[in-house]
Amino acid sequence: MGTQDLIPIITDLQDLTSLRNICRLSSQILKFAGKNLIYPGITTQEIDSIVHTSIVDDLKAYPSPLNYSGFPNSICTSINNIICHGIPDSRPLADSDIINIDVTLFKDGFHGDTSCTFLVNPDAVDALGKELVEATKEALDIGIRVCGPGVPFREIGNAISEFALINGFSVSEDLTGHGIGRHFHQPPLVFHHENDEPEVMKPGMVFTIEPILCQGESEAFLWPDGWTISTADGGRSAQFEHTVLVTEDGVEVLTE
Repeated sequence: MGTQDLIPIITDLQDLTSLRNICRLSSQILKFAGKNLIYPGITTQEIDSIVHTSIVDDLKAYPSPLNYSGFPNSICTSINNIICHGIPDSRPLADSDIINIDVTLFKDGFHGDTSCTFLVNPDAVDALGKELVEATKEALDIGIRVCGPGVPFREIGNAISEFALINGFSVSEDLTGHGIGRHFHQPPLVFHHENDEPEVMKPGMVFTIEPILCQGESEAFLWPDGWTISTADGGRSAQFEHTVLVTEDGVEVLTE
């Protein structure tokens, strides 16, 4: 049995309905946070608390990261040089910060995962920071555009890494996209750097694409808390993420 044989394929219409719904709700929460909760002076603990209440009380869903392998909060909040898995804390956001909010929800048997990097105050973030964020968003779009039935998964990473290199950024090789559905993380691993993985996409496969671009080197450093991952050289990083479904004739972005 090869790795591809372990990748779940979703074809049941009820399952697809539940999957699309939870992805829509995940996107809804992320957009709510971006519109209402990203401003100078607010703490990431406050963002986490408000988002948690919205997920549980308003949407009757569950925040997938909470207690996942011991993670203590409902969302990940990664600021500036934090590559991913930032734990919400009492530090107030500064005007010049960039921050990634990573949201995953669970409801009716399925998970939906999405993230976005926001400028806390667009007028205060320098040109290089804005360039990093825009390039990372474009890298995600490039990765999505190559997807479709019969396409090798390696084409995602190859396209993203080529784009990043041309634009002067490095791509984190420590974190990957992943299959998602009934499980928060499942096969396949989706690499965003150049690779030669042999698996091929098939209709019904669901996975995340979530490239992380770095202004300096992509080498990562794991903090003593066991979760927070930062760039080793202190350079800023940005990340964008969608959950996608391979269809018979292309790809559907579920967390648009």
